[in-house]
Amino acid sequence: MIDKHYPRKRFGQHFLHDQNIIDKIITAINPSRKQTIVEIGPGQGAITLPLLKQTDNLHVVEIDRDLAKYITELDETHGKIQMHCVDVLKFDFHKISNKKLKIVGNLPYNISTPLIFHLLDQIDCIGEMIFMLQEEVVDRLTAEPGNKTYGRLSVMVQSQCKVEKLFHVGAGAFKPPPKVDSAIVKFTPYEHAITKINNYAAFTLIVRECFSQRRKTLRNALGKFLTSEQIQSLDIDPGLRPERLTIHQFASLANLYDDYMNQ
Repeated sequence: MIDKHYPRKRFGQHFLHDQNIIDKIITAINPSRKQTIVEIGPGQGAITLPLLKQTDNLHVVEIDRDLAKYITELDETHGKIQMHCVDVLKFDFHKISNKKLKIVGNLPYNISTPLIFHLLDQIDCIGEMIFMLQEEVVDRLTAEPGNKTYGRLSVMVQSQCKVEKLFHVGAGAFKPPPKVDSAIVKFTPYEHAITKINNYAAFTLIVRECFSQRRKTLRNALGKFLTSEQIQSLDIDPGLRPERLTIHQFASLANLYDDYMNQ
């Protein structure tokens, strides 16, 4: 039945088939019986089946009804799957369990960035995330200040999670092969904040404004929010471009803006 399912472009479907890569991903996930694991976008079950053999609490989120039906039918011979046939961008992960979730999957590349931000909004219920993503996105996620790929995504994710690039995955590991290479990335939410952020909405605003025109200096990018003198009061050069700033410096700018707005 599943052999007749053709990958659907609107869902960004590319099905993993390389057994060596599958084995490496399962090793990275390191599933256990007591964990509550959530797989996003199971495809044809390449990761689902080995997970099902090693955990008693497997939830799957899949928007494609045909694939959801097929994956659900794996229950009969391999174990119990709890299927959520919904748009993952609208899914509330708090509904799954009161325990910290391990969320895994080969994320559809066409929604990977908005999905990461959606998950960050629910980070309090997540213990770990291991995803396959477009390698370019992984490089942005793990970039450090001064790197040309360092930007809004880097800052927002790294402010809440330790991010590690685990290994490269070539396009040939999929059917059909995508036009880009992929990589496995691990997110570990911090138990304790790495920097003080008084108002996350203010932090989000300042970071977004800085990188919306990344070639501008801080003086120009934040002119509507902070003066050069205010920026300098934090020992930050207003002539710097945003990609030079650390997460702590972005937090300081956001906290200063928040204090100014609440006066």
